Amino acid sequence: MSLKNKLNRLKQNIVRDHDLPLNQEDHSVINETDLQWKQFDTAVYQFDGQKCFIREVIYPLDFKHGHYKLGDFHDVVSLWNNSDSAHPLTSKGHKSSDLFFFDTETTGLGGGVGNTIFLLGQAQVFHDRVVVRQYLLPQPGNEVALYKYFLQGINSKTLVTYNGKAFDWPQVKTRHMLIRNSVPSLPSFGHFDLFHAARRLWKNELESVRLSIVESEILGITREDDVPGYLAPMLYFQFVKQQQPEIITGVLKHNEIDVLSLITLYIHLSLKILKTDQEASGEEHYEIARWLDYVGDEKSAINSYKTLLNKDSKQEDKAKLALSLHYKKQKNWDEAIKVWNEILQINKKGTKEKAAIELAKYYEHKEKNYKKAIFYCEIVSASINDNQVELNKDCGVEIEKRLSRLMKKYSKNIPRASAKNE
Repeated sequence: MSLKNKLNRLKQNIVRDHDLPLNQEDHSVINETDLQWKQFDTAVYQFDGQKCFIREVIYPLDFKHGHYKLGDFHDVVSLWNNSDSAHPLTSKGHKSSDLFFFDTETTGLGGGVGNTIFLLGQAQVFHDRVVVRQYLLPQPGNEVALYKYFLQGINSKTLVTYNGKAFDWPQVKTRHMLIRNSVPSLPSFGHFDLFHAARRLWKNELESVRLSIVESEILGITREDDVPGYLAPMLYFQFVKQQQPEIITGVLKHNEIDVLSLITLYIHLSLKILKTDQEASGEEHYEIARWLDYVGDEKSAINSYKTLLNKDSKQEDKAKLALSLHYKKQKNWDEAIKVWNEILQINKKGTKEKAAIELAKYYEHKEKNYKKAIFYCEIVSASINDNQVELNKDCGVEIEKRLSRLMKKYSKNIPRASAKNE
């Protein structure tokens, strides 16, 4: 087949799907070398004298990545839309394709203009398929073409990243700033950073919450013949020199798995949050309740702490303490006192002393029962003196001050009580 016929056939094959439109008026496939990219699902685009490689891979919804099929994402979005939860990861009000799973590969881990993004990877879930699209920088000096095609292909509302708030998106902003007059503006995104969610749920369970460890230990994802992330910059520099597609394909595959894993991780986290009673372990359940507490969803937090008590969990005492503080805030003193005494019965270091402090406060200020308040203060003081519990220095000093104050109040109260009895 002649080169002209090959070029014509290739032009026909690079027409893009209507869901992710690309303006192709100003691109062309330009030489025989570029034909090699077709073997790797990649087309070569040209703009204003610069080139950009765009790779697209389509997955069916029944493709299983780890414990879940990619199509399970639709079910999760539907669950969020039918939920009243105000959790930070809610996709309520969104359709599936509104979420934009995103990851980058860079020439280094540092920030600033000296660090170049050479690969922008994205995935979106549509009604009948999942589309992974990657934008590869052929060499430095082609960033206008890279960002032009990347930005004109964005049609979603919310970024989903892994540590993207701290790294990926700020890096995009930095590079975009340098060429902002030549490319479309950055969109205003919502942002789900799943790194923070993973750290909340599994920081005490995993040796690290790097995505690769979360994949293998939590999501059931096994990477075969994967290029380690730390090798990506070296391989890219080699690719820049030689411009051979096979040099960089391992990095492309690594990034492809990254964005697919973000879909799986979002499914997994969503089920933990939306079906906590059924899907979460005791430790995960407690951390989810704390998360709800942190974001101010008091009603959901209280319900989550209560349902956790029906599970066999090592966090029972901590859940009870958190629940008691909600009762205290609501001035539901009967329930608060009941739970504080239950915590004393559990007798675990840390929570026992905190419950005793709360009881001492209650009996001093609400009941004016200084004898009982002293009793609970002495429980804490004994734990500190016997090194049974590590409380901060200020807490120890505060207990001694409280105990001294209570002793004075109690001693003053004894003569009054005797006079009344006479």
